Amino acid sequence: MLRRLVPRTEFISSDGQSTRTGIILDVETTGLDTAKDEIVELGMVKFTYLPDDRIARITGVFSSFNEPQNPIPAEITDLTGITDEMVLGHRIDPDSVTAFAADAVIVIAHNASFDRKFAERYWPLFEQKPWACSATEVEWRKHGFDGSRLGYLLAGVGLFHQAHRAIDDCRALIEILATDLPKTYRSGLSALLKRARRKTMRIWAEQSPFELKDELKRRGYRWSDGADGRARSWYIDVDEANAAAETEFLRTTIYMRDVEPRIQSMNAINRFSDRA
Repeated sequence: MLRRLVPRTEFISSDGQSTRTGIILDVETTGLDTAKDEIVELGMVKFTYLPDDRIARITGVFSSFNEPQNPIPAEITDLTGITDEMVLGHRIDPDSVTAFAADAVIVIAHNASFDRKFAERYWPLFEQKPWACSATEVEWRKHGFDGSRLGYLLAGVGLFHQAHRAIDDCRALIEILATDLPKTYRSGLSALLKRARRKTMRIWAEQSPFELKDELKRRGYRWSDGADGRARSWYIDVDEANAAAETEFLRTTIYMRDVEPRIQSMNAINRFSDRA
């Protein structure tokens, strides 16, 4: 039996321990184009967490509508329930956003490659913040969940909520991250931050043979179509320790010759950003 999520503020006592500040952020937008579409709603939940990465308490909530230049598409209203009438005359104050997020040492989004690009377009503060993605940086299925979608994760901890509204999704995610993962005795936040703190390498398989694209896909490579200014090429993100093995795979399986693929160093400051 699932229970409706009832927002709460306190999770565990800090008992005098030092804490750090994090933010969970979610945007609702007029579409999926991170370069052209507009934000219609911003939600943020600020929280403190302990040295062992357990969430202590919520210390602030930010929620605001934003009226876009063009009418909200009907499919977005159907998905989110946000109408043109609801956002009419509303603007998200950039100074308020900056003040709210200034002390955060980590920004978490459930699709950081989407939310971060929008946030950086509107508020440059987020360019300098470390980010983590709760959808891709935790191996949820290995922890017994049905998938990484927010609804699946929330059901996995026995709850349900009103989906696709920014602040409600933020509150849902903090409940998930505050829960201990089965058999690990670590919180979801702990598992997420462990992965977010690592250094990764983005390896580009530029000008790879077309007939070997399925080989790259099976290996986990993704396609960049060049629309966002990046190279038009297959690429993969791997942990730093695995970069040499990935380069060897490209040499022996894809190019069949000695090559030095382009490699970018990635961390929480530039991961998920257009600047990467």
